[in-house]
Amino acid sequence: VQLQASGGGSVQAGGSLRLSCVGIRGTRVINGMGWHRQAPGKERELVASRFNGGHSINYADFAKGRFTISGDSAKNTVYLQMNDLKPEDTAIYYCNAEEKYLDYEGDWEFEDYWGQGTLVTVSS
Repeated sequence: VQLQASGGGSVQAGGSLRLSCVGIRGTRVINGMGWHRQAPGKERELVASRFNGGHSINYADFAKGRFTISGDSAKNTVYLQMNDLKPEDTAIYYCNAEEKYLDYEGDWEFEDYWGQGTLVTVSS
């Protein structure tokens, strides 16, 4: 799958941004999509994920109550609405997707894909 993310930008603390990502898949099924972020000098971390057609949603603690993940599994899209942004939310945000497929033995296998990242800058 190829992932195309957009929506990053610069806002002041307390502002909002909405990130969008669309997956252009091949023959495999996309099992779930989500967002990670990486701040300067820090490791990449999960922000939110959406699996099983939206029936399984997971948020990092820092995202709960401020960020909302949504999407359309049929269209391979995922969105991240970010409200009440803080300077510590400044990071490159990456869209990711998990594909699943059957191997030659008939077992499910999973593979992760990443978008190019979109920069979010929050000033105080």
